[in-house]
Amino acid sequence: MEQIEVVSWKTLDAIKQAATHNFDTFGDLDTNEQMAVFCAIEDDFFELYYSELESNYIRHFEDEEEMYKYMDLRKTEFGEDYDTIDYYDDEDNFNDSNPGEDYSGYKIKDDDDDDDF
Repeated sequence: MEQIEVVSWKTLDAIKQAATHNFDTFGDLDTNEQMAVFCAIEDDFFELYYSELESNYIRHFEDEEEMYKYMDLRKTEFGEDYDTIDYYDDEDNFNDSNPGEDYSGYKIKDDDDDDDF
């Protein structure tokens, strides 16, 4: 296994786009501030590690078996049941479920209302 530190996420993104196969992604930059992408370009296997807190790196594996070993380590590090956060309850999903809802009790404030204070 070889590892090289990378300064720019653009380098990691370029390799990810060139990948012929994406195996799995662990983490999320929005919630965990780190993410690991496991991919392959032809017969080369990589881990692309994005981080907002630590250094970013590209890890090149000797073979697929070694990559799967590190995938298992990342899976336990990020949690096996990693899932995106559902920010809204079913009731608050902002869908227009009641299109005939009456808003007649609401008043839009205009410039004349400022004189009362």
